[in-house]
Amino acid sequence: MSISTPHSMDGASARMERLKGFQADGALLFITAIWGVTFVVVKDALGFADPFTFVSLRFGVGALALSLVAGRRMFTRTNLRHGALLAVFLFLGFALQTWGLTFTTPSRSAFITGMFVVFVPLLSMLVFRRMPTKAAWMGVVLSVAGLFLLTHPAAGEGGGWLSEGVLLTLACAVAYAAHITLTERYASKEGVLGMVAVQLWGVSLLSAACLPFTTPRVEWHPTLLTAVLVCGLFPSALAISIQTWAQARTSAVRAAVICALEPVFATLCSVVLGYEVLGPPEMLGGGLIFLGVMVAELGSPAWAWWKSRRQGVQAAG
Repeated sequence: MSISTPHSMDGASARMERLKGFQADGALLFITAIWGVTFVVVKDALGFADPFTFVSLRFGVGALALSLVAGRRMFTRTNLRHGALLAVFLFLGFALQTWGLTFTTPSRSAFITGMFVVFVPLLSMLVFRRMPTKAAWMGVVLSVAGLFLLTHPAAGEGGGWLSEGVLLTLACAVAYAAHITLTERYASKEGVLGMVAVQLWGVSLLSAACLPFTTPRVEWHPTLLTAVLVCGLFPSALAISIQTWAQARTSAVRAAVICALEPVFATLCSVVLGYEVLGPPEMLGGGLIFLGVMVAELGSPAWAWWKSRRQGVQAAG
């Protein structure tokens, strides 16, 4: 008969926490692939609708789908309060990204959006008073370098870094960073659908409220209808629900580094569909992003293991 000691129980708990963390990381990687592919889908859809109309329709579809599942859980005080706050930053992120995408290419939009990987550690220090690990910072640096090489943002757009598309998408990156950081604070390990449904309704309504101040344009083309349904159900309703679930089990910085793979998927999709061609710099950039994710994911556990082994050797000596 085996006897469980406190030490063995602590080890089992630590292994369980690591397993949950890896599950969360896998979920984030899955939705990052979804978001990366939809850059091209959204770019095509914007030929038939203005940005605010598209965002309003897309999130309206996602909100309706989640409301049918969440039911009364939407109307708890916590879900309404936290969902409304997160909706503001989610709206700013998607609206600014979609607007900026009308002035730039899918890969360049993906690169600038990916700059949230820089802003999240800074916001985490302000919100949580928590210094990211050295491995997380190294992952951020490698990911940013890879993002730059992957999408060569200096090419293919007039105006350089001061162009309208760049400034709009950079503001979008800040909004996304705020959303990721606050999601870590408010995400619950149970019943996330209600809060996400509130967010989606908030984004749809805020986008609709902007229409009187813009020039609405809608052409009910099959491309637009397909994009509204696909983006509403998968990158919006499904992906944001998974993101919220995963961020209840991992840190904002770790989530940001994994999501830095988004431009890799965006660029690959763009290449497959004939929008762009990859050269050596882009392939090197993709490799650096992957390396950055691996360093952020495995760097801290590897360092802790090496340090414990070194201490054990010194103690034995």
